[in-house]
Amino acid sequence: MSSWQNGMVKNKLHLTIPTYKSGTLDLVMQEKSTTFFICIRSAFKVIHMKKHIFTCLTLAMVISSTVLFAQTKAIAHRGVWKNSHLPQNSIASLKAAHQLKLFGSEFDVHLTKDNILVVNHDNDFYGIDIATATYQELLAKKHPNGESIPTLEEYITAGKKLKGLRLILELKTNKLGVERTLEAATKAVEMVKALKAEKITDYIAFSFEACQKIHELAPKANIQYLNGDKSPADVHAAGINGLDYHYSVFKKNASWLQDAHKLGMKVNAWTVNTAEEMHNLIGQKIDFITTDEPELLLQELKK
Repeated sequence: MSSWQNGMVKNKLHLTIPTYKSGTLDLVMQEKSTTFFICIRSAFKVIHMKKHIFTCLTLAMVISSTVLFAQTKAIAHRGVWKNSHLPQNSIASLKAAHQLKLFGSEFDVHLTKDNILVVNHDNDFYGIDIATATYQELLAKKHPNGESIPTLEEYITAGKKLKGLRLILELKTNKLGVERTLEAATKAVEMVKALKAEKITDYIAFSFEACQKIHELAPKANIQYLNGDKSPADVHAAGINGLDYHYSVFKKNASWLQDAHKLGMKVNAWTVNTAEEMHNLIGQKIDFITTDEPELLLQELKK
């Protein structure tokens, strides 16, 4: 064995290589080089395949999340009260909506004689007329669960603690006239801003003037018109970015839901309490459904 070959053995670089004749070592190294490049090429194929799999998985996740995001969302009408046996528009019914993991909970806002915004559906609170009564006078009555009529401040403060739940504020039309309705709209927007609840609060109203006022004061807010007497184009032209009509309006005007979507508007329907009507609207890809039966709606959304 030559001294060079002996050195190779000592350095343990080729322990199994015997003594080679001239040219034999070059052939072995060439074969090893070829094997090396084959291994590298195979490795790149594996890496490329893994990248392809990763890309497919990522695309599937994006598509899946987009479908989930686009799915019709459930809104409790006056909170979750019917099957839970809680008072409508109570803070307890608001918390029940959060427990069901709903998208949002709708509630109604009135202005008292002394300019306090309170949460209640009817114009009276257990027989006391809200528009002509002071807040203190309203405290004479209570909900069956012991709650007093909530102020808007109390209601939003409670809602802010319910992570993931949107607050759908319906501004009620004041029976004393447009001026008082617009005062209520102004005070509602001011309260939402003061409580830093803009990101979780949407507005709805039957009064078109109130919707316009809210848009003027909060141009980035989500606002939906309720009355059902205006086309999507007319509502959109006024700067209002959504419709929230009774489901029968979309039956009478079959193109309005899709017309609104083409204008980039969000669309809600109220008050949808049967599986048949829910299924029909979900099939049309409506954005939101407001219901007294949120448990039923959640079942329909899973189908």
